[in-house]
Amino acid sequence: MSSAPLTLNLVEGSVTFSFSPEAARGLQEAIAQLMQQLKIAANKPTAGEKPVPQKAMEYQHRSDVFIECFCNPNIWPSPFAAKILVTVRDERIRITTEAELTRITEDLNTYLENHG
Repeated sequence: MSSAPLTLNLVEGSVTFSFSPEAARGLQEAIAQLMQQLKIAANKPTAGEKPVPQKAMEYQHRSDVFIECFCNPNIWPSPFAAKILVTVRDERIRITTEAELTRITEDLNTYLENHG
């Protein structure tokens, strides 16, 4: 499994790490499912109905570094407002921060266009 550097643009700054195209497609699939859940969660129920809580996205990938992405679709008003909690760590360093869902999607698409 070949790896290439993936850069994720965060709310402030960016982080770059080795990532395989297969792992990028896995994260892209998890984000596509999250987008569907966000759309469902954003639909306002009619009078007398309760909203159906959606399951949180919890993506993890282990290689040279450990990558974890988490998002609760029930707290965001739309997919365009959603943010993902991103953790990148290895045995020496750990970074945990937020990233905009739309930016992560763009970063993955660019990565897969170049390395997929």
